[in-house]
Amino acid sequence: MLRVEFQDTPRAIMIRIEGRLVGGLAKNLQGFVARSRIPSEIVVNMSEVTSIDSVGEDVLSWFRQIGVKFIADTAYSVDVCERLHLPLLRKRVWAPQH
Repeated sequence: MLRVEFQDTPRAIMIRIEGRLVGGLAKNLQGFVARSRIPSEIVVNMSEVTSIDSVGEDVLSWFRQIGVKFIADTAYSVDVCERLHLPLLRKRVWAPQH
């Protein structure tokens, strides 16, 4: 399952992705963004992404090419961003407290 939320802010469009960014779901997201009027800044929050396949990675790389910036707040999302060289606005991994 993939859930995508869009929030329009004065400075940017915020896209929050939750779940699995895979296959046709990832391509549908890319198509939606490609058909939309692209604002000056798009920020994608990937903190709730649970898995990404090669198609999802291609979509994220395309996002990078059009100037999207990313937020990653989990170890998995930080790893994906670093591996794909995605520009991070915020990187914060919460460590469990004992």
